[in-house]
Amino acid sequence: MLRDTYGRVATDLRVSLTDRCNLRCAYCMPEEGLQWLGKSTLLTDDEIVRLVGIAVTRLGITEVRFTGGEPLLRPGLVGIVERCAALAPRLEMSLTTNGIGLRRTATALKAAGLDRVNVSLDTLRPDVFKTLTRRDRHHDVLDGLQAARDAGLTPVKVNSVLMPGFNEDEAPDLLAWAVEHDYELRFIEQMPLDAQHGWKREGMVTAGDILQSLRTRFALTPEDDDARGSAPAERWLVDGGPHRVGVIASVTRPFCRACDRTRLTADGQIRTCLFAQEETDLRGALRSGAPDEEIAKIWEVAMWGKKAGSGLDDPSFLQPDRPMSAIGG
Repeated sequence: MLRDTYGRVATDLRVSLTDRCNLRCAYCMPEEGLQWLGKSTLLTDDEIVRLVGIAVTRLGITEVRFTGGEPLLRPGLVGIVERCAALAPRLEMSLTTNGIGLRRTATALKAAGLDRVNVSLDTLRPDVFKTLTRRDRHHDVLDGLQAARDAGLTPVKVNSVLMPGFNEDEAPDLLAWAVEHDYELRFIEQMPLDAQHGWKREGMVTAGDILQSLRTRFALTPEDDDARGSAPAERWLVDGGPHRVGVIASVTRPFCRACDRTRLTADGQIRTCLFAQEETDLRGALRSGAPDEEIAKIWEVAMWGKKAGSGLDDPSFLQPDRPMSAIGG
């Protein structure tokens, strides 16, 4: 069991499959991209499946989210999903993606055992999308979303980040569109995980700003705390339901006390938090021939040292050296 000193138990594993991405979102990385991890440093397909297996059979993990970078760029993705789906007890498996490759992969991923997807889409305007991502792929994301819904990877969740000067006025339009297409929309506050370290608290679009904007067009009824559980998103019924909208307010309304996540980077490092400064190496133990019980123990010790919170409200907060694309969202 992955317990920490504050009584939290991690049951949700986020697995980054690659640090590479085919977009260059302004809040994540520079236009020229980054120095990618070398192939030899990345976990192999077999190593990923083995670590997920250890997490499930020895450490109590019940849910896995595959992330990146862009996980659809991982050549062995469908096989990884299929092998993880065969583990007992059966996992709930999801994928966070930019959606560009979903049109060609959604059916295969569903057949392999994937349950659902989260797709990042920050704007309904193709010109704004091109400015934010430095790529002209807006139509591919929309096609990917439809393919995911058609394949049964539901509920299809859409993640949106609002940024001043780009799309801060789009919250009501995005929600109306999500309701029309039966997607579950979740707004995420911009977090200090950009490679450029250009994030500033001042001027960011906050959860309060988003809710104020949404209420100009919709009636929002909050779900009770019991319905939320350990989920990062606060959720509201839209105009009485059944549709819902969520807000993940990592900066202004942190939810660390209920956190149930542990994170595995593409190069085999355990992270206890997105904003952690420390990592624990599992790749080295794997490749030195350590047995499963030893790897499980290393993982347990790492999670025991998890801090109480992200530290975002601490004046001494330091942004992690590794950006979102390397950590996994």
